[in-house]
Amino acid sequence: MKKIYLIFFSTILFTACNKDFLERYPTSTVSPPTFFTSENDFKIYTNQFYSFLPGGTDVFGETADNIVKSSLDPEVAGTRLLPETDSKWNWDDLRAINFLLTSQNAINYRDVTVRDKYFGLARFFRAMFYFKKVQLYGDLPWYNHAIESGDSISLKKARDPRTLIMDSVLADINFAIEKLEATKSVERITRYTALALKSRICLYEGTWRKYHTAFNLPDADKFLNECVSASETLMNSGAYQVYTKTTGPTGKPYQDLFATLTIDPVADEVILGRRYSAELNIRHGLQFYMTSRTQGKPGLEKRLVNSYLMADGSRFTDIAGYDTMQFYNEIQNRDPRLAQTIRTPGYTRIGQTTVLSPDFQTTMTGYQPTKWLNIIAYDGSGQSVNDLLLFRLGEVLLNYAEAKAELGTISQQDINISIKLLRDRVGMPNLIITDANTKPDAYQAALYQNISSTNKGLLLEIRRERRVELVMENDLRWEDLMRWKEGHLVAEPFRGAYFPGAGLYDLDKNGSTDLQVYAGNKPADASYYQVPVSDLTEGTKGNILVLKNITKVFNEDRDYLWPIPAGQIALNKNLSQNPNWK
Repeated sequence: MKKIYLIFFSTILFTACNKDFLERYPTSTVSPPTFFTSENDFKIYTNQFYSFLPGGTDVFGETADNIVKSSLDPEVAGTRLLPETDSKWNWDDLRAINFLLTSQNAINYRDVTVRDKYFGLARFFRAMFYFKKVQLYGDLPWYNHAIESGDSISLKKARDPRTLIMDSVLADINFAIEKLEATKSVERITRYTALALKSRICLYEGTWRKYHTAFNLPDADKFLNECVSASETLMNSGAYQVYTKTTGPTGKPYQDLFATLTIDPVADEVILGRRYSAELNIRHGLQFYMTSRTQGKPGLEKRLVNSYLMADGSRFTDIAGYDTMQFYNEIQNRDPRLAQTIRTPGYTRIGQTTVLSPDFQTTMTGYQPTKWLNIIAYDGSGQSVNDLLLFRLGEVLLNYAEAKAELGTISQQDINISIKLLRDRVGMPNLIITDANTKPDAYQAALYQNISSTNKGLLLEIRRERRVELVMENDLRWEDLMRWKEGHLVAEPFRGAYFPGAGLYDLDKNGSTDLQVYAGNKPADASYYQVPVSDLTEGTKGNILVLKNITKVFNEDRDYLWPIPAGQIALNKNLSQNPNWK
């Protein structure tokens, strides 16, 4: 497949200050009398929308409780303050979208089919724009037109209710599904991309309304049913399937979804991605972030590692003494996705033969991520060129199963056409509904305290599956915790691997020391990483306690929504603040 890279020329790049962007037409060369008179005009103008898609750390840089880094984002630490300004409260993208949708030349274009295809694209991006804003702020001013200079009524608009916004988002994404072409493309928005976005949006909104009862929002089941419908349509289209080929760089299909340099070989499953290119010098910093000693030292958190099942489908946390197992023993005979996500004994980089143990100089927890890594040549700062995945069938399958379980309409056949396919890829036994509901997992139940369903055991297993399958993808874990009303999990102390006391440790049992835990003064001249015993949870033994001097908090009455910047409220007295932000 030929790659299409989006190069945005100065004639269609429009920048604006946040305070006045709503008032200005992008009229440097694009004006109502002269533009949107050919399909090429529509294509040139809408190319800019693709720059609105997430990229780089937005895709792989998780901020919740899956991945632990050397510093905490304010929302994880609980240190967010009411800001004067905030880049998240930026509406430039919407201005560009609405300009197209309200241009009289565009509305009056002679070929309605062509016009509606690009209107469908614009409404896809408007749905995505407002969905992300609602996740942050809840109620918002709804704008479906390009605001003209001097329109003080629109500029001073109050926040519309979340119900109006999300009904409008639903109308936009449904229009996109109807008007976009039903063709496969890993780099262009199609009907299938719109279905995947609708699946994500409606699962989020349905579960948010179900679990955030204090907001008293109606129609949770309506959105869950819309999620099921969109997911089912995409699943039944036959356009995508779970990637199972063993011809990739590692021969392991789950790992190869993320280890390939280009999406094309794994396009069976990938619905949309973001392209990068060494030739065009379009790069990102993924491998530098994951391999450098200075870029965060990411590591999987202990509770996530505990959540991986055994290879036979039984629960790791049901094993006596699971919580004091050392690294080598705890990763034996686990769900293969664990060894395809972190360094485990025998791990080698793609294209290399040197066996590598976990390197505590580049990971905070000892559970060193390998998902997304390719050859060493791309480890330098800003040198990564592997394409990044934005939507894939695997997520849609999980959305479908969760929505059906929340509705109470799920059957074993629903599991067989969704979660079973993901487990089959890695040789894991199927999830059986009766088994899950008969004996809910106590360990998972202690994590997820807010489930209200006759399918509690099943939902616990679906949440486990989602966490394992989608780690380090599009910050979905943060979104999950927010919609499930389980924000308390980010305030839990972050932990790493277990060590029974001071001593030398050979983590992968290859005969060489990888780490020393020491008591007293730090020993001199060690050729391996050293950890003071005081960094363990029990002082003389235990799990590595990451960022032990930081006490994280999560305010259940405040932190599920972001604050409206104070400067915006000063400019527009009709804007109200979110609850308990002062």
